[in-house]
Amino acid sequence: MENEQLKIFDEYRNQIGVATRADVHRLGYWQEAFHCWFISKEKGADYLYLQLRSDTKKDYPNLLDITAAGHLLDNETVQEGVREIKEEVGIDISFQELIPLGIIAYCVIEENFIDKELANVFLYKSEKSFDDFTLQEEEVAGIVKVEFNHFVELWFGERETIRIRGFKIKQDGNKTLIDENVGRDKFVPHQLKFYKTVIQRIKEKI
Repeated sequence: MENEQLKIFDEYRNQIGVATRADVHRLGYWQEAFHCWFISKEKGADYLYLQLRSDTKKDYPNLLDITAAGHLLDNETVQEGVREIKEEVGIDISFQELIPLGIIAYCVIEENFIDKELANVFLYKSEKSFDDFTLQEEEVAGIVKVEFNHFVELWFGERETIRIRGFKIKQDGNKTLIDENVGRDKFVPHQLKFYKTVIQRIKEKI
């Protein structure tokens, strides 16, 4: 995976070449990603679905993240990025079913790790149940849902914790239920501006 070839860009979003995933994060090149957020309506309320990253992930293990997301390889179009959904969470969706939310740029810098993404972000209005998800366990350990309004309040500083409910795959392959309250520290540390931008764009589409 570290040797995957990714397109790299300058700060003006001009492609300047190709580099390995390892070099992209070591040297801090801008690169393209594909993000898809699942949302559903249940009893009049909107629910956002989140993935729980595997504890074996090199980056941000055991943290909550976008329903399905990943890097676009150097030979892939944005439309082909839809494969990430099938690979990570086992839901087969066509690109035409997705609602574009635009390109959102963000940057996270940690020790020996620089993540500069041009994220092609999409929304999927889902009617799936938890039973419909088949997880790529080396990438995704579980799926949870949260009431969208509570998610909004968390990232706009109006509440400290939110309730997540869903499941996690244990090492023996069996599911265990998740029902707990979590704060921002349980989420991948995307920039606050990123979360707020995603929220505003989802609000415009639901």
